[in-house]
Amino acid sequence: MIDLMVYRAEGWTARTGGDLYAMRATYADLPNTYPPFASLLFIPLTLLDVGPMRFLVTAGNLGLLVALVHLSLRLTGLPERLPGRVARLPRPALAFALAGAAVWCEPVWTTLRYGQINLLLAVLVLWDLSRPAGHRWAGLGTGIAAGVKLTPALFAAFLAVAGAVRGWQLLRAAGGRGGIAAAWNPLLRRAAVSAAAFAGTVATAAVALPRDSLTFWSGTVFSASRAGHLEQTANQSLRGMLARLMHTTDPGVWWAVTVAVVAVAGLAAGTAALLAGLDAWAVLACAMTALLISPVSWSHHWVWCVPLVLLLGGEALRRSHRRAWWTAVTAAVWLVFCSYALWWVPHTPGARQELRQTGGQMLLSAGYPALAVGFLVLTAAVAARAWRRAARRGTPLGGAVRAGGAAGTGGAGAGTGVGRVGSQAVAKE
Repeated sequence: MIDLMVYRAEGWTARTGGDLYAMRATYADLPNTYPPFASLLFIPLTLLDVGPMRFLVTAGNLGLLVALVHLSLRLTGLPERLPGRVARLPRPALAFALAGAAVWCEPVWTTLRYGQINLLLAVLVLWDLSRPAGHRWAGLGTGIAAGVKLTPALFAAFLAVAGAVRGWQLLRAAGGRGGIAAAWNPLLRRAAVSAAAFAGTVATAAVALPRDSLTFWSGTVFSASRAGHLEQTANQSLRGMLARLMHTTDPGVWWAVTVAVVAVAGLAAGTAALLAGLDAWAVLACAMTALLISPVSWSHHWVWCVPLVLLLGGEALRRSHRRAWWTAVTAAVWLVFCSYALWWVPHTPGARQELRQTGGQMLLSAGYPALAVGFLVLTAAVAARAWRRAARRGTPLGGAVRAGGAAGTGGAGAGTGVGRVGSQAVAKE
């Protein structure tokens, strides 16, 4: 549980007034890579002995895994939207059973082994997105998650982009009258609350740890190499994949161009899905995009594979047309995440063997980003189909919601509240 020991060291450094970004912890001499706000949250770890701390964190992570499965089932509308007797299965029991299987997939197992916080962040974001669209504090959880670790900030940006498009739809439906008041919608409100919550975490840390906050935001935040060698097989981001492919420690402009293209394409696919009422597809498209474009996405960051497999599995059970194809896709995705294939390649710490990978080894160590890119393409196709169906039925584009999603494209906002209110408002207009 080496990462948990680093968290404990960060909490101790913050508690005793040390330099957060000069400290090193454990035998591996690991630095702090998180915003200073996270260190404040780690202070309670210093109040426990190591043994009890490890036990409680492991128990907490297992509880969070059940919560992640439960929230994923809610996001995808399972099991209620499945045919036959399966729809009557109690969701809590199903969540426990599926969590028992999910614990063996590589990202979840590695999270448990390292004592990581990935499950906490994923649950925080999914819980936040599952709140009613008009809830006063919808967006708070996403902002706090971004304050702990910057990657979830893309969810706020995604909500802002989708909200801006929906605002344009509302303004057009109103004949251009009403200005900002007519364009304002729940998605923009969520994005604003997320941004305010994130700013609150920055301000809190600035008051409690002014020196460390200045150090982080003035330079450390841009130093991706602090996390370790970018070409490591554990780094399942686009940057890690390109570094191994090009046999270099820095892909440079190739990475910048690739990230820009994937970021735009991923946000566009997610926005199209959200405006079609496909909440689950939209949320996971944003998650996959964030993992791809982050400079470092260690394999344990990919706990989003749990809702991903549940979404695809739900499609396989729900569809009568091309069921075999969806079943095969679900099985292939689950196999990649449960095979631990990325660890089959030479990866001795410090030896930098990944810079000398063969073609077959590159394929094994590129499984997660390859699946994520494939999922973004699939999301775009599913969203496009939903929009075409809405157009054929005469439903206003962007207001397709239940017509486009409930009829079989999957994840049509089954009570999540992420996209339904604004879409229905457009349809009513």
